[in-house]
Amino acid sequence: MKMKYAFAFTLCMLLLVAGVGVAAAADDGAAESVSGTTDSAWIAIAASIAMAGSALAAGWAISTTGVAAAGATAEKPETFGRVLIFVALAEAIAIYGLLIAFMLWTKI
Repeated sequence: MKMKYAFAFTLCMLLLVAGVGVAAAADDGAAESVSGTTDSAWIAIAASIAMAGSALAAGWAISTTGVAAAGATAEKPETFGRVLIFVALAEAIAIYGLLIAFMLWTKI
């Protein structure tokens, strides 16, 4: 049930960011492509997809590894340092998505 709400929230954020990018591109008077959508609008949509996808993937990875890390640490406290690395690697997914989205956004 929670996954349905997370997906709906991410989809709303995706549409919001894409809409802001399309509006910004329309104000700039950028060259339109064949379909009538500007190149800047496609870049904004790509940036929002990159951020939304990485946020969903990071959330899913952190929730699964976080539960496993908590269980492993509860049984053997000396494994805390090892399992922390796995959670940090899962968080890096969101950072990479943010980086790609920022690089695309500055291209507009």
